[in-house]
Order: sequence, then structure tokens, then C-alpha cells
Amino acid sequence: MNFWDQTFAGDDYRYGTTPNAFVREQAHRLTPASHILLPGDGEGRNSVWLASQGHSVQSIDGSAVGLQKAQQLAQRQGINLQTLHTDLAEWTPAPASVDAVVLTFVHLPPPLRTHVHRQSLAALRPGGWLLLEAFTPEQLRYQQSHQSGGPGNAAMLYSLEGLMQDFDHQLQPALAWEGEVELNEGAGHQGLAHVVRLLAQVA
Repeated sequence: MNFWDQTFAGDDYRYGTTPNAFVREQAHRLTPASHILLPGDGEGRNSVWLASQGHSVQSIDGSAVGLQKAQQLAQRQGINLQTLHTDLAEWTPAPASVDAVVLTFVHLPPPLRTHVHRQSLAALRPGGWLLLEAFTPEQLRYQQSHQSGGPGNAAMLYSLEGLMQDFDHQLQPALAWEGEVELNEGAGHQGLAHVVRLLAQVA
């Protein structure tokens, strides 16, 4: 059983069952019935919500336990959810095949981070949207006094500059921001946090 299988093994949903606030705020930009990939969506809170909005969604994760709970969440809401159990190091989506990729707190070590971000970029059709939220290196300070989460390894935390390099400067940002937010996402993300938010479109 891997780390994330152990994390998701309980009856509760580690990061809650409601969508990430940034995803909810920006979902209006997506065209109706969009095809959306969500790598690393864990227990499926964002995938299930986007599917409930009429989108065709695939939730991708390395945790079989997380994906099983995502399907349970979808079934409780009468939602059809596609899932793919795979190691993101081996994930190769079809090129130019989707309208959006959503990455929320998918913290990976380099060079895996760059690989996943480049695969996400390649999957997007022209005009497709990338929606990403993650912790910045400043989050290390917040971990000392809050329960807002994030990896303790600075190499796994993201900056705007680093993200733009990962995506090979091929994205046109509609929103690119770093700052403080209040998280309320299950037991795993509670309280003040320092994040980067990137909403960008493929030219």
C-alpha cells in the first residue's frame, strides 16, 4: 500500500468532498460539455463536481483507494465518472485531446513535476485551459502555525516562474497570482496558506 493509499484509507475524505474554491470560481470559463483531465485528484472532489456540471471528466491517480472513493462519491450523487489508475510518471494522454486540465495541489518532485506539466500541456487542444493551484515555498512558514498542509520539501513547492518554465512558456495567462488564502478543505487543508494560482490558455 503506497503513501496515498494509506492517506485515503479512512472513511473520511482527507480534503473534503466539495470542490476546490479556485476551481469553483473559475469553472465558468470552461465551455459546456468540456473534456477535462484531472491528474492527481485523489478522492475525486473536483472531478465529481466538474462532472456534475455537465463536463466529461477523467480522474487520474496513482492511488486505487482514492479512485475507489471518488467513484463512491460520484455514485452517491448519480454522477458518471471516468477514472484511470496509473503512475503519473507513466501517464501519456493523447495529444490535443481535451479542453482543460485541472491540477490542484499536485506536488511532485522534479523532474517528474516537469514531465506531468508537459504532458498536461500536450493534452490540451488550442484554446484549452489549464487551471492550477499549489503551495509556494512560503508555505513552509505557514506549516509551523497552521494545519493547511503541503509537502515539507521545498523542491516540491511551486512558483509562478517555475511553472511557466515547466509549461515551456506556451501558455497565455488569464490569471497568475501568488499570495495568502484561507483553506477549508477537509482535515488536510485547514487555515491560512500561501499558494500560487495559474489560469492560462493554450495559444
